Amino acid sequence: MSRLLEVVGARTYADAGVSIEAGDRVVQRFKSSVESTYRPGVVGGIGGFGGLFALDSLKYDEPVLVASADGVGTKLEVARLMGRYDTVGVDLVAMLVDDLACLGAEPLFVLDYVAVGSVNPEQLEVLVAGIAEGCRQAKAALLGGETAEHAGVMRPDDLDVAGFALGVVESREILSAQRVRVGDALVGLHSPGLRSNGYSLAREVLVTSAASLHQPAFKNAARTLGEELLVPSVIYAPCVSALRQDLGARVHACAHVTGGGIVGNVARLLPDDMDAVIDMESFPTPEIFYEIQRRGPVSADEMVRVFNCGLGMVVAVDASAAEAAVTLSRALGLGASIVGDVRPGAKDVILT
Repeated sequence: MSRLLEVVGARTYADAGVSIEAGDRVVQRFKSSVESTYRPGVVGGIGGFGGLFALDSLKYDEPVLVASADGVGTKLEVARLMGRYDTVGVDLVAMLVDDLACLGAEPLFVLDYVAVGSVNPEQLEVLVAGIAEGCRQAKAALLGGETAEHAGVMRPDDLDVAGFALGVVESREILSAQRVRVGDALVGLHSPGLRSNGYSLAREVLVTSAASLHQPAFKNAARTLGEELLVPSVIYAPCVSALRQDLGARVHACAHVTGGGIVGNVARLLPDDMDAVIDMESFPTPEIFYEIQRRGPVSADEMVRVFNCGLGMVVAVDASAAEAAVTLSRALGLGASIVGDVRPGAKDVILT
């Protein structure tokens, strides 16, 4: 320190647009939200250089750790234009833990990274409360995170959020395409909205101005376009976990329908010598998808390559377990139906 000079009228970090004090206040504001997500295994609390999780709290014989990383994408632009960040935190958690669920993993914890142009304590408190809500739904701890103020690089009202999640699964219980068999039923878990994918196309087609977000989403819609586009993602991981507990080895594989739409993601649960046949009339497609198609116009092929079209997760199960899987999913409050089956083929997804 002796070589640092005392300077009169020196510039500060705050002069460059970064407020250390505001950042400290933010951490204190969302401390209770973070602590509300804690589960067995969490060691210590918020404010350290890293989050601690005790692995000996887990009761697994041959545990395999499963990791995922993702973000919310350009759905955040809708949130910015609406000035509303209460739901996108749930989207972040859904994108993370539902990927873990596709391998049969129990989510343990989530870390978040938030980049802003300027720290807005109220805005960040709402955002982190949404992430915490998603973690509570997923039964995962919000173990830590980072808020970075990018003054001079991002606009003051710009915000981006990404995250990382860690889960665990018994090695003998990992879900994969290797478990799928010809004759398996495909159980679809329904999605009431876009989740967090396809928003670059949806915004280009639907959002002609900030004012358009305050108009009805479509003819006779009960919500505005902005409200419709900010419908939070359903978190399917607890349902997949319940299916595995109830049906055991009869649950074979899962596909989380995110970027790549129905076609690109369902193909990921297939062996190379099998096809998935999906009946598009077997599950409801929310009207917002038809509105995107009409206003684009967007072809049917492009719609199913980009969007979930109402199908958020597809679970391949033994045919004998299909009805039970639907019944259990509905009992947990999710829309669910048998949407297709697995047949001999060449790893194609055939929509009828």
